[in-house]
Amino acid sequence: MSLRLYVCLLSVMLFPCLNSAMAESGTRTNNPQRVVGCQHIVTPGGLELGLWYPSSGTTRLQTLGPYEQECVAEGPIRNENHALIVVSHGTGGSWTSHLDCAAALAQAGYIVVALTEPGDNWRDTSHVTDLAGRTRAMSAALTYMLSDSPLRTHIDSNRVGAFGFSAGGLTALLAAGARPDLARLRPWCVDHARSFTCALLGKHTQPTTGSLPSLLDPRFRAMSIAAPALGFTMTRNALAQVTLPVQLWQAMDDAVLPAPGSVEPVRDNLPTPPEYHPVRGAGHFDFLAPCRIGSDAMSICQSARGFSRPAFHETLNRELIVFFDRTLLGDVPRLTPKP
Repeated sequence: MSLRLYVCLLSVMLFPCLNSAMAESGTRTNNPQRVVGCQHIVTPGGLELGLWYPSSGTTRLQTLGPYEQECVAEGPIRNENHALIVVSHGTGGSWTSHLDCAAALAQAGYIVVALTEPGDNWRDTSHVTDLAGRTRAMSAALTYMLSDSPLRTHIDSNRVGAFGFSAGGLTALLAAGARPDLARLRPWCVDHARSFTCALLGKHTQPTTGSLPSLLDPRFRAMSIAAPALGFTMTRNALAQVTLPVQLWQAMDDAVLPAPGSVEPVRDNLPTPPEYHPVRGAGHFDFLAPCRIGSDAMSICQSARGFSRPAFHETLNRELIVFFDRTLLGDVPRLTPKP
C-alpha cells in the first residue's frame, strides 16, 4: 500500500469525526471496578494526547473515526501511584489508533497516554522520516505527564512503560537505546524498492541517511513493541544498549513490513531474548483497534478471512497487562479498585 493511499484512507475515516470533536450517544451501566476515564487534550507545547485511567461514574459511547469507546469524559481518577504506559502509533495514525489497548490497561489500573506524533499522523506527514523528532515527542509526552499533567500526582514515575506499533515500535526502540545501522537502508531498498518502507523513504528528504544521536530515555522501564519498522537496521550492535524487558509482537501475514527482515532481526539481536508473540493469520493493521460496525469496508479495518481482530485483541490486551504487571509492578500488590 502506498503512503498516499494509506494517509488518504486515514483522512477520510478520521477527519469528519475528529474535527467535530467526539460524537456521543447513549449511556451504559458499568462495573464500577472497570470504569475508564478519558481525556483528549492539547498540551501547551502543542502535543495532542489521549488519556485513559481508572475512574468512576457513568460512561458514554464515543465515536472516533472508525473506532468507538466507552468512557467517562473528564472523569475523576481513582487511587494513587499508578504505573504509566506511553503509546506511539504507526505512520499516519493518531492518538486513537490503539484506544482499546489503552482502555484495557486503564481497567487494569494503569494510566495510559497516547500521543499524535507531530509530522507523522493522519493530518500531516511532512516529517514522516524524522525518527529523532518522533522519539523526542514521545519523551516530551512522558515529561508532560510526570511534570505538568493534572494526573501527575497519581503517577509512580519509577514505573513507566511504552507500547509502540510499526513506526511507533521503532520509536519505542530508539527511546530504549537502539542505535539503528542506517547504512543498511540503501542496499535494502535496492533489493526491496517496491516495499512500503522504501517507497515512503523515496518520497521524502531523508534525515535517516546519517547516524542518529542517542535517544535513550532512561525513564522507560519496559517496552511492548508490535511490528517495528526498519527492523533490518537492528544489528546486534545497534541493540546492544537495549537492556530493559521487551515484549515483541509479529503479524505473520504482514504485507506492509513482511518477513524476513522486519521483526526477526529485533527478536534475534536483542541482548536479552524478548517475550516473543507470533500471531498466525494477522496482518499489519490487525494491531490497530477493532473498528466499529459500519467501518468494515475501510482497508485498515479489514482482516484476512477467518481471522478475528476482536478475538486477537482480547489476547493482546491480556498479554500486555501480564507483561507490564510483571516488569513494572513486580512484587508490588495491585491496587484494589474503589467505586
